[in-house]
Amino acid sequence: MSIASTSLRLFAAVGLTTLMVGCGEEKTTTPAPVVSVPATELDKPGVSPTQRPNILFILTDDLGFHQVGAYGQTQIKTPVLDDLAANGVKFTQAYAGNTVCSPSRVSLFTGRDGITMHDNANTIKLRKGDVTFAHVLKKAGYDTALFGKYSIGTDLIDTGPTQMGFDTWFGMDHILEGHRQYPTFLWKDDEKFTVEENLEGKKGAYAQRVFTDETIKYLKQERENPFFAFLAYSSPHAELAAPKKFVDQYADKFEEKPYTGMSTGKPSDKYATYYPEAVEKPNATMAAMITALDTYIGEIKQTLKEQGQLENTIIIFSSDNGPHDEGGADPAFFEASKPYKGMKRDLYDGGIHVPMIVHWPAAIKKPRVDATPWAFADVLPTFADIANVDLESVKNVKTNGVSIMGILSDEPLELEERVMYWEFGRQIGDPNSGIVGDPIQAARKGDWKIVRYGLDKPIEIYNIIKDPGETTNLSDEQPELLKEFEALFEKHKGRHS
Repeated sequence: MSIASTSLRLFAAVGLTTLMVGCGEEKTTTPAPVVSVPATELDKPGVSPTQRPNILFILTDDLGFHQVGAYGQTQIKTPVLDDLAANGVKFTQAYAGNTVCSPSRVSLFTGRDGITMHDNANTIKLRKGDVTFAHVLKKAGYDTALFGKYSIGTDLIDTGPTQMGFDTWFGMDHILEGHRQYPTFLWKDDEKFTVEENLEGKKGAYAQRVFTDETIKYLKQERENPFFAFLAYSSPHAELAAPKKFVDQYADKFEEKPYTGMSTGKPSDKYATYYPEAVEKPNATMAAMITALDTYIGEIKQTLKEQGQLENTIIIFSSDNGPHDEGGADPAFFEASKPYKGMKRDLYDGGIHVPMIVHWPAAIKKPRVDATPWAFADVLPTFADIANVDLESVKNVKTNGVSIMGILSDEPLELEERVMYWEFGRQIGDPNSGIVGDPIQAARKGDWKIVRYGLDKPIEIYNIIKDPGETTNLSDEQPELLKEFEALFEKHKGRHS
């Protein structure tokens, strides 16, 4: 799609780009003037709504910071993501909304961090009346669609995707549906249908392939308005499975410890009842799942190019939390969280520090690596800025995120230093028991990372830039910081069911 030069200048001033991994030295942003684009500019004769940027947000499930080539992974092939990062902005200090699926996604959808969330356990769901980023973009005239894993509604009547701002949706409704790579049923616009190719043990329709195909169909539709497509892959979350052609790429490349699941009649680990099928080569399968996603994203990118939409589409790529160890997965083998400590269900950085790539050719002409700290809660207010929506005019919106529009250009601004907060209500016994126990807490302020692993535990303080592995607790050397976060953790503790 061609864009008038005046429009290009306007969009470049406010642009979102695809969040991908790039190359070059890590650097912080420098102050530069920013130009906001009032809605009247976009509504002028000769500047049609279709010239506003499309937005494609691609969210993976349980993908670690170090499981993409652009972030240092050498054993898993991700050429498409690497290229997006090399030609966009690769953020190195971006954070998920939480360390597990549901609270992280609710944070992303609603623009709220752990301080304002009504629940910080994996039991959280959207509530009737919640305002999401899809609602905000609908207000600006965007067509909206969701593909893949939803999992954060209480029911389809009050909090399903269509009630949460999406014109259309296709995928998985319940969180446990996302545990199957070859599902026997899926949903389309609140209607459940059987996946015949996967009945009676057959594996003919790989979920991520299906989600990709439906997204491509949507992108090819003729429309008068810009689109917001949210593509939520349910991979590389367990169960571990991928089409044979991807697994074969890694055949005999890795040392393997077969995962037996429930195949012997006894559970091989605490997750076996959720993932009962044996996996002969779990490392090869994990690598295959990630390469499959990379390939599918390449098909989507090619579709946008063929449709003349790539230039003015903001592609954002990320993960909902850190890597997992379920269904035979071994995050240590691929150093999935490197250089960070921990993984999914941790509030050390390995559980919440995620890859984040922004790609937008129309606005980002100078690829860079950016070390600005920001988090999922910032996406909604950023989208509002991009779409010229005054959040004061949006009834019931409750975001405490900060717009990062100022860093999404070739002349990025510095964001003001602030505190980002996370809390996770760990479940007792079975990780999916639904019984929430003692919470853990974390915060980030500048270079400082603060953690408390239980309400009766001491506060730990780390310089996350100098000590990304969170190995040297500096709480004794930082009495003022310790006092500040003792007060903050006490004030906000307990936001979980």
